[in-house]
Amino acid sequence: QVQLVESGGGLVQAGGSLSLSCDASGRTFSMYAMGWFRQAPGKEREFVTAISRSGTRREYADSVKGRFTISRDNAKNTVYLQMNSLKPEDTAVYYCAACATTNILVVLTATVGYDDWGQGTQVTVSS
Repeated sequence: QVQLVESGGGLVQAGGSLSLSCDASGRTFSMYAMGWFRQAPGKEREFVTAISRSGTRREYADSVKGRFTISRDNAKNTVYLQMNSLKPEDTAVYYCAACATTNILVVLTATVGYDDWGQGTQVTVSS
C-alpha cells in the first residue's frame, strides 16, 4: 500500500493555470503506475490522465488533451499535473491514484484498476 497526498489546488480564473502535486510514501514509488481523476458535484469520478511506471507512456482524456500534462519524478516520489487554459468545467476535486504493476509501460484509464487513492484537492475555475 502507498499513501498519497495531493496539493496545489485552489481558485483560478478561466484561462489560468494550476499545478497539482501528489506525494507518495510507504512503498517503492517506481513500482506504481499513476493516474489523476476528478469528480465534480453530482457526477461520477472520471479519468483525467495517467502515466506509466517508467514515465514513457501517458494517456489523456479528450477533454484535457493539449491543456493538461502529467509527469512524474521517481526520485522525489511525486507525480504532477500541470493544468493550463483552465475552464469552468474543469472544476472538481482532483484525486491521484496508484496501481502496483510489474509492467513498466502500462497506463490505466479506469478507476477499478487503482489500488490506492489520495484524499483529493479542490480545483475551482471561475468564469
